[in-house]
Amino acid sequence: MTLVTGIFAALVCTIIGVLVVVDVHYRETHDRQRLVTEAVDRMRNHIEQRSFPIKLAPNGDEAIQVLNPRGQVVTATPQITGKPPMAAFQPTGDRVRAERTLCPPIGLRDCRTVVAYKMYQPDGNWTVYIALPVVPWYADGPLVIFLVAVALLITAMMTMGVYRAVGRTLAPVEAIRAEMDEITASDIHRRVPVPGSQDEIGVLATSVNSTLARLEAAYSQLRRFTSDASHEVRSPLTAIRAQMEEALMYPDDTDWPQIGQAVLAATDRLQELVTDLLLLARLDAGAALPRDPTDLTGIVETELNRRTHAVEVVRNLQPGVLARFDRTQITRLLSNLVDNAERHATSQITITVRGDGCEAVVEVTDDGAGIPAEAREVVFTRFVRLDTARDRDAGGSGLGLAIARQIAEVHGGTLTVEDSERGARFILRLPRWEPPPPSATGTDTAPQSP
Repeated sequence: MTLVTGIFAALVCTIIGVLVVVDVHYRETHDRQRLVTEAVDRMRNHIEQRSFPIKLAPNGDEAIQVLNPRGQVVTATPQITGKPPMAAFQPTGDRVRAERTLCPPIGLRDCRTVVAYKMYQPDGNWTVYIALPVVPWYADGPLVIFLVAVALLITAMMTMGVYRAVGRTLAPVEAIRAEMDEITASDIHRRVPVPGSQDEIGVLATSVNSTLARLEAAYSQLRRFTSDASHEVRSPLTAIRAQMEEALMYPDDTDWPQIGQAVLAATDRLQELVTDLLLLARLDAGAALPRDPTDLTGIVETELNRRTHAVEVVRNLQPGVLARFDRTQITRLLSNLVDNAERHATSQITITVRGDGCEAVVEVTDDGAGIPAEAREVVFTRFVRLDTARDRDAGGSGLGLAIARQIAEVHGGTLTVEDSERGARFILRLPRWEPPPPSATGTDTAPQSP
């Protein structure tokens, strides 16, 4: 940028300088032409009146000679008085004017532009020579030096100014880059410096820090999840190992069918945990899910009909509530919510399905101890442990609600805990699907039956 600015400034100054020189050269040439015209007019009067002063008075630095038809100098300006004709050329043919550059003309020094004018008189043709200093292409040497100096000064000032401005502008970028190069997984808490100016770089630094903060939160969550998952997997393995070691130490005193049942129960728990972990991994990876228009009410009713309930289930199911979703995943979500409600209900749970504008809503409410307001987000954390009433030992792996929320979000919906008169009230909201009118299209996918 600095180089381009310097070249641009030099180019602009050069163009301006050339235009100034051309203008000065034009003006100087025009002035010389005016002097020649005025001198010719004066000499014509002298010739017509035959009145010649001994020495002509010049208007500027021109040298003038008047020659009679015999080629004799009749009068001249002081610097060439008494000297022979300064030139030997004359206009030819019908031309009355001729111009040449002589270096120098006779009787003068330095190169001059000599203009010869032919004037017709009754006694013959008179000749007037007018010599003016040659106008160089640069018009005025001191002016050219001044213009070059000014151009160099302006170019240098603009180049240095842009260099310093770009340096100050990019210094925060370099600081951000240096800090980003040093950030590793072990010190992800570090942040890039934010410049005081509220410009694009400041916004960039703020955005980078926000990204780092989200990355740190995700990394911390991943570490906690990995630690909790390792602990949860080790627990059933440790129980299986301890039971088998004790049985092998006392084989004659061991009730092998009982040991087999205990090991099978621990294996089932371990298999359930691994299945949940794999499902969460697929959901976290953002795997694409097939989403077909499906009757949500029918899915809920089918799930409730296939289960054996330990408490009373109250159904408030509005028919014909449609949504686009993956049937297997939504069934898993509903199963997790119902399992959670039955695990903590005292005597009754209520299942509600209804349409609410552009949303399909499912509510699962139990009459248990409920969830404190400050813990309504915590319950969706993986491997969460609240009080004894909702501890994982009551039958869950600590992943059911986390999986349920993840499935809802993958489908563009939400899963929240909201206020209720008694117990916990989970509300699932999914984008509702409305079939288009029959006249609009004849090929729309019909809702799937449960």
